[in-house]
Amino acid sequence: MGEKTAINMEKNENSRRAVVMGATSGIGLEVVRELCRKGWQVGIAGRREQELKRIQTETGGVVAWARIDITDADAPARLLQLIAQMGGIELYFHSSGIGYQNPALDADKELRTVETNALGFTRMVNAVFTHFAQGDQPAHIAVISSIARTKGLGAAPAYSATKRYVSHYMECLQQLRTIRHLHNIRLHDIRPGFVRTPLIADGNHYPMQLDATRVARSIVRGIERNRSVITIDWRYRLLVAGWRLIPRWLWVRLPISTAK
Repeated sequence: MGEKTAINMEKNENSRRAVVMGATSGIGLEVVRELCRKGWQVGIAGRREQELKRIQTETGGVVAWARIDITDADAPARLLQLIAQMGGIELYFHSSGIGYQNPALDADKELRTVETNALGFTRMVNAVFTHFAQGDQPAHIAVISSIARTKGLGAAPAYSATKRYVSHYMECLQQLRTIRHLHNIRLHDIRPGFVRTPLIADGNHYPMQLDATRVARSIVRGIERNRSVITIDWRYRLLVAGWRLIPRWLWVRLPISTAK
């Protein structure tokens, strides 16, 4: 785990506390900045130690960091150590994910995507759900799925399939919290469209790209309003509604791709 950082809670006794997993770039980094802007105390986690150190130095409100690779078996233990170091948290935000356009079905790309987006996601969300279930304080688990979870995308099989998995898993946890009467836990499935981040900087054409800063603001606002599903933005809400009307027999015959 990364070096422990002294945390002074005395000056901010009423501050809300969050951990952002996948905080070194993209949506995760912008959510860190937005939470800090709104007065949260934030712990950040990811694989790139130097970036974590730089973000803490440059961002007021980031009070701790930990190097965590969600594909490692000990990642949940490292997360719980970070949470304990912060004195507990109210929000766990999961933004660790990878994706490729892979029409050639490169096996390594497909398996890496499944390992991160499905296995790694399950490993971390399971740990934090269990942690929150042991208490009675209000707690939020927010995860990034995607509009890609709506239909199977032939150009990105593992990506769209794992995003469907993430979304379905969150729906299952919603029902599980009812079964177990865990009314302190709130769950948020965040479904953005194409966001201008390094994830889509692969030379392909992605229409209707969204600004990451504005997306982060919409995400935090949706969490604060306790919305269980957050689709960003209105254009993608219309697009998804249209996709759902297309029957399977027709969908699989559509040559949908963003490749140049």
